[in-house]
Amino acid sequence: MIKFATSKNKRKMDEIIIEDKVFVPYIDYSRISKAIDDVAVKINDDFKSRKDVPLLLCVLNGSIMFTGELMQRLEFPCELTSIRLSSYEGTTSTGVTKKIMGLTCDITGRTVIIIEDIVDTGRTIVDLKTLLTKAGAGEVKVCTLLLKPDVYKQSVKLDYVAMEIDNKFIVGHGLDYNQLGRNYKDIYILK
Repeated sequence: MIKFATSKNKRKMDEIIIEDKVFVPYIDYSRISKAIDDVAVKINDDFKSRKDVPLLLCVLNGSIMFTGELMQRLEFPCELTSIRLSSYEGTTSTGVTKKIMGLTCDITGRTVIIIEDIVDTGRTIVDLKTLLTKAGAGEVKVCTLLLKPDVYKQSVKLDYVAMEIDNKFIVGHGLDYNQLGRNYKDIYILK
């Protein structure tokens, strides 16, 4: 459940309850939208004069909202595909990346831009980049809405980072707690 109070036509974020956890406001949608605008500018600069058509790889389920919004801001031809991986149970990373749904198209020789909702330890990004390289990708770029720099210690370069955040558990804008909370436009932090 979520409650919003209205004051002078501006929406005020209130705490939300998901199952047994309480979350409080952390990042409002206007900041998220601005961050997506900024990262789209960087990607457009890199791809506007290229002749190849990159493949955006939406990492399900968390990056659906980010991918959709980012695509609306891209000004070059691109294709979309998805993969579904999981490394979380509840509020904790298991440290193991499970492939739930594999690649749905041939990526041989293609430029692939991984679109992630959040990168924390980076285990999923390392495993995904290895999988894409083995599948024959010509070039792999990584784009994430959120990065937790305090815990990311991997050697895989993150090409496009919209926002950096603290190492806290969050929900909203595609991120979940036990598959719930993805639908909130804003981002909330565990109280």
